[in-house]
Amino acid sequence: MQAKEIEALFTRADGQFLCARWGRPIVPVVFGVDDATLSTVKGAIEAVVALAGHKMAETDAELGVNLMVFFFRDWRALLEVPNLDRLIDGLEPLVARLQAAEANQYRVFRFDDKNAIKAAFVFIRMDDTLADAPADTLALSQAVQVILLWSDTAFTDRSALAMAGETVVLRPEIGALIRAAYDPVLPAVASDPAHALRLAARIARLQ
Repeated sequence: MQAKEIEALFTRADGQFLCARWGRPIVPVVFGVDDATLSTVKGAIEAVVALAGHKMAETDAELGVNLMVFFFRDWRALLEVPNLDRLIDGLEPLVARLQAAEANQYRVFRFDDKNAIKAAFVFIRMDDTLADAPADTLALSQAVQVILLWSDTAFTDRSALAMAGETVVLRPEIGALIRAAYDPVLPAVASDPAHALRLAARIARLQ
């Protein structure tokens, strides 16, 4: 990938560049799915974490779990989740905005004192579009979108996934970018667009 392509993936709609990765092992929990889908979602998270060269753990010393994934049919169901309003500031107005926008997914990140990711909340409303998507495709897409702090417009024009025969896979260039972003030589957080040049150089070196 060229540096300009990388820069675009981490430049938000307001023009701010920000690339951040997880600063601690990931401990996921998934709500609202059956056992088969639970296994698929956790498997996708494990695969993407392994690709990044990052780690998972059984528990987070500070938070217990640090990646919560919720599947539901109606945004207002989030208001009934015990103590979720303590974890998500302004939960009720957020739900109202997402409901008004007819959104089908949303992610909230929390950061440590160095601004690396320390927790994430993934909300997936199973509307007709997502209900028709294969579970493995949906799971892989969400795992990719939570492994880094991408731009809010990163995958609006082109998915992070592609077809390999009849199998959905991560686009190779996105996989290479994830690996590069987790290279310990690079900082966990960067707000300077020049970071895209370092990522491009790291991708070239890894290949």
